[in-house]
Amino acid sequence: MNIISSAKRQVILDTETTGMNQGAGAIFFGHRIIEIGCVEVINRKLTGRHYHEYINPMQLIDEEAITVHGITNEFVADKPVFAQVAQSFIDFIDGAEIVAHNANFDVSFMDHEFSLLQPKGPKTTDICQVLDSLTVAKFLHPGQKNNLDALCKRYGIDNSRRELHGALLDAEILADVYLIMTGGQTKFELSNEKVGQEGGGIMRLDANRANLKVIAASADELTMHSERLDLVEKSGQCIWRG
Repeated sequence: MNIISSAKRQVILDTETTGMNQGAGAIFFGHRIIEIGCVEVINRKLTGRHYHEYINPMQLIDEEAITVHGITNEFVADKPVFAQVAQSFIDFIDGAEIVAHNANFDVSFMDHEFSLLQPKGPKTTDICQVLDSLTVAKFLHPGQKNNLDALCKRYGIDNSRRELHGALLDAEILADVYLIMTGGQTKFELSNEKVGQEGGGIMRLDANRANLKVIAASADELTMHSERLDLVEKSGQCIWRG
């Protein structure tokens, strides 16, 4: 499995819903999306752009779901319905590769919402590629727990704010997990300095940061280096020379 995506633009996505069913169950039980959270990654760098909406599903939220994400019927009562935000959402994800954890869950709900639009909207895969970060995690860590909390612990990512599920927060955390999991540097290890207010955790690289200055060795320094390698070579194979 090739875990490094070739997509230039990725949208790390999460949704919260009125119930926990997925696939055909979402349609059968009539469950709807109540929150969408997305963060943008271009060339494996967080850009700072995001998309976030709470949505009025026009139906009651299951008590089981409320215990997971904490979003109540009262909270979404004055929020827009999906049809009112559909175009802005489609515009944000159009042409990107969506990265979601257990992507079938999110995509099935998105497809269900698109199917209810008048006129009927597109299927997610008509406008986006989809990558399931859970599949990547299972490939890298077979037989282990690979939910988001377990991956945060494995990769040393601070998820202390994640008392309840929330689409935007989970998308931000998943972005950190995904980039580290697939080999991209998203933090510096600072042994004697705290990162952020609480210390430790993720320090995201600023996409607009200045390039690091590269200082080349002088001719004298190169000569001294070569002489030192000559001494090493006399005592055995020098691994620093090809």
